[in-house]
Amino acid sequence: KMEEFLNLTQLKTSLKEAILLDYYTAGFWWAKEMNFSLIQLSGFMDLLNFALENLSGKHMTLGDNLKELEKAMTGRGETEAEKRSLFDLNSFSIEQAKAIIDYLVTSLFKHYKAYEYLFHMRREEPVISNE
Repeated sequence: KMEEFLNLTQLKTSLKEAILLDYYTAGFWWAKEMNFSLIQLSGFMDLLNFALENLSGKHMTLGDNLKELEKAMTGRGETEAEKRSLFDLNSFSIEQAKAIIDYLVTSLFKHYKAYEYLFHMRREEPVISNE
């Protein structure tokens, strides 16, 4: 189901797609194990996507991504759109928010260089022939 939702069409041949599927699936199951409500689960998945999009689409450094994550979780932005937090703190306890931060640190931020390589380093395509 996650493969369909993420529109991953080359899962069997794309390392990038396989890693993305693993990232989102692991996050989803972690949130389910935390007994998050549907609203909490949705907010958590938005936060995972936000952090990964900052890295992949906006090419943010680790430090900048952490600052943006803080803004997203606290609703402290410069514009009105940024001030509207995508992460509703009212739907999470302080312990849950701390657990989310710990999860992001261990799942994404500790491996930031590897994810940067995945998204931004040019790789040679392997050539497969009859030989």
